[in-house]
Amino acid sequence: MISINTNSSSSLASLNLQRASDLLQRSLVRLSSGSRIATPSDDAGGLAVSMKLSAATKRTQSAAVNVSNAISMLQVQAGTLKSAASVLDRLSELATLGSDVTKTTADISNYCTEFNSLVSELNVLTSDSFNGTSLFSSGTTTGTLTVFLSQDGSQSMTISQATLANAYSAATTFANATSAGISNLTSAVQNLASIMAQNGSESSRLQFALDSLNVNQVNLEAANSRIYDVDVAAETSKLARANILVQAGAAMLTQANASQSIALKLLQ
Repeated sequence: MISINTNSSSSLASLNLQRASDLLQRSLVRLSSGSRIATPSDDAGGLAVSMKLSAATKRTQSAAVNVSNAISMLQVQAGTLKSAASVLDRLSELATLGSDVTKTTADISNYCTEFNSLVSELNVLTSDSFNGTSLFSSGTTTGTLTVFLSQDGSQSMTISQATLANAYSAATTFANATSAGISNLTSAVQNLASIMAQNGSESSRLQFALDSLNVNQVNLEAANSRIYDVDVAAETSKLARANILVQAGAAMLTQANASQSIALKLLQ
């Protein structure tokens, strides 16, 4: 049938051209953005899941930063404890030397001067801090700080703010140190060793927690990528197909529009 008012072939060719053009446009947007879900209508359910995974990834990354900072704090605390241990070692030497019966009063006074100076240094060490947070408790009991080990806050641990001053308080005067042999200083060293052991155990656990967070972050990023990121190889193939369909559709639309000219020849 040849008609003038209606060109069904042209209308159908135009519709197919529009569909092919939409496919081409969609592939171009996906490839240019790198996202499989260029608009919410592409995959509404997948977009919702992707948003949750993306948020969880960022929280995991932030939790890992917090744990890293806690590890750094414990490392600074460990450095202070090592300095305190060195001071206690010297105090023990001075206490032993001061108990020597061959030493004169002047000799013992010299030892006492150094001893008191080092005790002052110990007192300074107890006030050390990390970014404004005290490394040690200023009270009579050990303080604690909570560190979250998971991105949702469901897992946590505490790190200690030990009472460093209590560890050596029984051996802060030279007279006491010498009169008691060095038993007070021996106890102080033992107390400090316990604090260092606690510091080491907390650092070890935090390091394992940090490793776990880093692995979780990689897995979350991979899961989100499978949902949200475009498969370049597959989308490139779709782009080539859509491009061919657009060119073919444009050619066929031209042919369909030209077919109406046959009606004019019949009227001549």
